[in-house]
Amino acid sequence: MNQNKVKAIISSYPRKRRALPIAYQELYTQHYINNREGKTSAASLSQQMEKWMHKKVAGDLKQNDLSKRTLEIGAGTLNQLEYEPLTTYDIVEPFKELYVNSKALNRINQTYNDIKEVNDVQYDRIISIAAFEHIDNLPYVVAKTGRVLKKDGTLRVAIPNEGTILWKLGWMFTTGLEFKLKYNLNYATLLNHEHINNADEIETVLNYFYNSINCKVFGVHKKIGFYRFYECKNPRIGVIQNYLEQYEFET
Repeated sequence: MNQNKVKAIISSYPRKRRALPIAYQELYTQHYINNREGKTSAASLSQQMEKWMHKKVAGDLKQNDLSKRTLEIGAGTLNQLEYEPLTTYDIVEPFKELYVNSKALNRINQTYNDIKEVNDVQYDRIISIAAFEHIDNLPYVVAKTGRVLKKDGTLRVAIPNEGTILWKLGWMFTTGLEFKLKYNLNYATLLNHEHINNADEIETVLNYFYNSINCKVFGVHKKIGFYRFYECKNPRIGVIQNYLEQYEFET
């Protein structure tokens, strides 16, 4: 990608989330939990497809990897733990209502509201499943991952293929249709509030801060697929340091 376009994307952060109308606010938390836990027909179908993301993220693990330390960004309802055999597991999740009643909570070593709170810790793995599309200060978060990864550590990220026609058709005729029938509201309004980064923008940010990026797609290719998975190694330490210093100075 043209370097001017890359810089334009990076400088577009932090982003401002669209306001959510009152009618959506009233049902937001419960809908979010139901969606993450597959408590509706459409959510259950989505969860079956999303297993691809969970398995890809956990694909580097073996049962004897118990010494590794993992940080999950956007842990939600802790549903990734079903795929994770690790014992040392920290999370970043500001939406405490999602995990406070989870049966897996006793497996969590440390909880953070924000990745800014993560200091003096080094991780073998930093992971995220269907969260990067939600983050309004994404470059800061990705830069911070590079700072707290061990030298041979990896950032493993799975995301919906937001911004492509197949992804749009997928939610329109599943969750979107179910949402309309249940609440008589347009699901796009909720999705536009939640998803403020598309898949190509996320890839641009990952490439900006990491030297080695490997992408896999659940579908034909990046433009015709439902999900993407990225394995990121060798963070650009100089770029990360400069960005974080500037970010911290400006904030």
